[in-house]
Amino acid sequence: MTLARRTLLLSTSLLAAPSLVRAQAAPIKLGTLTPLTGAGGPYGPVMAACVRGVVDQVNAAGGVLGKQIELISEDDQTNPEAGVRAARKLIDVDRVSAIMGTWASSVTTAVAPLAWENKVFLATVSGADSITLLPHNGWLVRTQPNTTLQGKKFGEFAVAQGAKRIFVMMPQTPFTQSQFAAMKAAAEAGGGAAELLIYDATKPSLRTEVDQAMRFRPDVIVAGGYTPDTSVLLRDLYRASFSGKVLAFAYAVNQAMLGAIPKEVVEGVMTLAPSPAAGSGGYAKVQALAGTQAPDPYTCQIYDHVNLVLMAMAKGGATTGQAVHDNIRKVSQGSGESVDTALDGLRAIAAGREVNYEGASGPCDFNEIGDVLDVKFRYEQVKAGALTLIRIA
Repeated sequence: MTLARRTLLLSTSLLAAPSLVRAQAAPIKLGTLTPLTGAGGPYGPVMAACVRGVVDQVNAAGGVLGKQIELISEDDQTNPEAGVRAARKLIDVDRVSAIMGTWASSVTTAVAPLAWENKVFLATVSGADSITLLPHNGWLVRTQPNTTLQGKKFGEFAVAQGAKRIFVMMPQTPFTQSQFAAMKAAAEAGGGAAELLIYDATKPSLRTEVDQAMRFRPDVIVAGGYTPDTSVLLRDLYRASFSGKVLAFAYAVNQAMLGAIPKEVVEGVMTLAPSPAAGSGGYAKVQALAGTQAPDPYTCQIYDHVNLVLMAMAKGGATTGQAVHDNIRKVSQGSGESVDTALDGLRAIAAGREVNYEGASGPCDFNEIGDVLDVKFRYEQVKAGALTLIRIA
């Protein structure tokens, strides 16, 4: 058989079987890199499952640009070294176009250069100021407010509680210094003072550090660690009969902690976290996907990540990281049609309409370095073993 005849027969067979052509189209590969284990373990599995739910819905509706989406979920173990290994697999082996959901700032800091060097878009929920100051050239955005803003909110809230002397206890992280600086500035603006102690998060007891804190005579102690070390710190504060107020991150004082330590140890602790857009259409969709009436902020944020990535690809007419890089702001801010899910956004884009995504975590408007612009905060307090809302502002 001649080459020309073979080519003609192959072309005829493909035209006669368009479903075969569709089946052979390479899928869009996306990755989640969340903490399925380690300190972030209470959040990572739910985050990855939420993305899976969105992907399943979009695939059932026909995919993006005629292609199905293949989702690969990896565990960063809340550890930079493990995160880098997992990111290399996603980039070098799986060939993903985007990575979503990095949680710990140390992991994101380690993974980000791999992403931008390989033109893989990165969407993160990490807060360290240093992340968006990296030379990423537009290859990442974050839906988490930066730690300068979080520290400012911590300090202002402590002052509003009547604090004049604030003692901050934190492990060494990429955000420790910037967050404390913002807390201290807020305390001093309110006529108070603040001091920082950096502790070893692997120690089984922090009683020596607690004794040092007590010598400062604080009105408020800010517990700035993750769940394991914050649990140790709270136990030692209780044993030391600390009678002041304790503020902590909501990601540390969570339901897992409340079920694991005595109620009296954590009673009265107040927490702060970026607030999802409760009551919005996107928030309702995350409630359904996560199977809970109170989804955590990170699950809401990664829901926004996957929707933004898919719409940016559709807007750019390509399924590459470059398409996400070039188009994510075109679908997330502006005066286009308001949408809260990729399904609605993809239909609007296919019809030639502009879209403006309003997410489960809030308006996903980003500045030139990738920081989210508008975020509210949720303040809660542990009462009788349960978190009770104080306010959202």
